[in-house]
Amino acid sequence: MNLKNKQEIIEKFGANAKDTGSANVQIAMLTQKITELTEHMKSNKKDFATKRGLLMMVGKRKRLLSFMKEKDLEGYRSLIKKLGIRG
Repeated sequence: MNLKNKQEIIEKFGANAKDTGSANVQIAMLTQKITELTEHMKSNKKDFATKRGLLMMVGKRKRLLSFMKEKDLEGYRSLIKKLGIRG
């Protein structure tokens, strides 16, 4: 994940260009990282350190999603629809 990808995510999901801490942006960034690490794990099955990091990221995203669901249900629904998660 490079700087250009991060900027695109911030522009798409953030309230403004400097909004990096909102739950929407954090969830979108974690989703991007999870997607990249999932591809890495498909070809490197014995990379246990990466697997642990991936599982921790999934847990953090789950906590952020539950926070968002509690605070802003409509925003939560639109975000999971945009990201294509929770099929």
